[in-house]
Parts: sequence; structure tokens; C-alpha cells
Amino acid sequence: MISKRFFKTKNEVEVTFELDMPEDISRAAIVADFLDWKPEPMKKIAKSGTFKFKTRLPKDGQFQFRYLINEQDWVNDPGADQYVPNEFGEDNCLVSTHQ
Repeated sequence: MISKRFFKTKNEVEVTFELDMPEDISRAAIVADFLDWKPEPMKKIAKSGTFKFKTRLPKDGQFQFRYLINEQDWVNDPGADQYVPNEFGEDNCLVSTHQ
């Protein structure tokens, strides 16, 4: 799930990425073009199995990302705005910060 918070006075959008996983999953990271494609650990919320990552992105942009689970499995966000093919024969998620 992706939620966005638009600010009237800033050229930024606060974007929260949430990923629901089974309780036995211990690590999740977001890997994105806005992070130079380096895995950034997501915070696990109690024992709910939800992982979260919050950031601010420039308004009127489009950004690609995927989730990396336990450092080995790739997962896409079903709430992504779109999907685009990547060079590995799979799809990347796309989040848009257009209002």
C-alpha cells in the first residue's frame, strides 16, 4: 500500500510505503531509483507483519521501486500507480507524485 501526503507550500510529497508480510518474514527493504537502487531497510511494525518506509519525493515526478524480502525475494506493491518492465524480464513498480 502506498499513501501520499501533498503539501500546499512545498514542492515535496510525503510518501509512505507499507508492505504486509507473514509474521515469519524478518527483513524487508525498499530498492528504488530515488535511493540509487541501494536497498534501504524498512521498519517492521510490532508483530503485525507490516513493514514501513517513509520519505519525501519531489512533486510531479515518477519513481521506480521494488521490495526485497529477506535479501533474496523480489515483491511488487499491488497498490503501485503503474508497472514498467525492467531489464531483468520482470516489472518495477511506479509511484507518481502528480496531484
